[in-house]
Amino acid sequence: MSTIRDQLLSQIAEIPSFGCNKVTIVGAGHVGLACAFSILTQEISNEICLIDVDANKVKGEVLDLQHGSSFVKNAKITGGTDFAITAGSRIYIITAGVSGLPEESRLSLLERNAKIIRGIIPQIVKTSPDSIILMVTNPVDVLSYLAWKISGFPINRVFGSGTTLDSARFRFLISQRLSIAPTSCEGSIIGEHGDSSVAVWSAVNIDSINLRDYDERIGSIDNDAEGWREVHLAVINAARDILKKKGYTNWAIGLSCASIVDAIFTNSGAIMPVSTAIKGMYGIEEDIFLSMPCALHANGITSIIKLNLTPSEGELLQKSAKILNEAQKNLEI
Repeated sequence: MSTIRDQLLSQIAEIPSFGCNKVTIVGAGHVGLACAFSILTQEISNEICLIDVDANKVKGEVLDLQHGSSFVKNAKITGGTDFAITAGSRIYIITAGVSGLPEESRLSLLERNAKIIRGIIPQIVKTSPDSIILMVTNPVDVLSYLAWKISGFPINRVFGSGTTLDSARFRFLISQRLSIAPTSCEGSIIGEHGDSSVAVWSAVNIDSINLRDYDERIGSIDNDAEGWREVHLAVINAARDILKKKGYTNWAIGLSCASIVDAIFTNSGAIMPVSTAIKGMYGIEEDIFLSMPCALHANGITSIIKLNLTPSEGELLQKSAKILNEAQKNLEI
């Protein structure tokens, strides 16, 4: 007996899998869902897969998103606990792990989250060996390095969200001081996504005008008359402030990850400060990942931008490298 589907549709070819722009998000917590929501609502991908160890949780989140699929160009949304359903993914966004308390540094999460990442990466390699891995779980720099080592993937296909969000916060806070749009501000945070990050004050531009043209002391430790250095300190403490108020951060990091995925899917060459290997640059000899502005194309990172850092900025970056190197010394790879 024919089904209603058979009576309604005269099928002339097999239905192909989406495949070409499938995004798998590992971890269906606040951050993972913000990534999924941002990607879907911006129509960056029309195929999202959620993976989580909590079967009921991920099933509920998938159903909730599926019920809104007609509002996001009929996206295909799946999920579960088995990595087999992620096969053919072009990008994996890893958000799984424990989140920190307001008083904790990101580096304090290393031992707990490294164990989780060790269990995830081999499954990604098995199911989608040609994929790109975008690490979001903290401490993102060290875990990106760990993921790269475990996966055996080329260096361009494993990187962390790094200081993409830090830089967005930096531009927003500068824009607030000047009463202009954040998109009119150019400025980057580099180094660790954490307490030793470096604000590149020498390259802060407002519509192509360098901010230090007005006062070369802006952002410096000494003689910063208007206290611009407080902007960077606010960036460093931003996550702690949000954690104290709402218990977690999610929307801004979700939007930043969507922006990274969009750059890859559109092969745009957009420059973003993501976490990658920078050994041999800026006098850094440690085998670590740190954030630097990088060009993103369809195959991941294609170039690292060579910044003209001031001597003090270079010293701070080297200090950041040493801190991360010390943190990852005990990692077994």
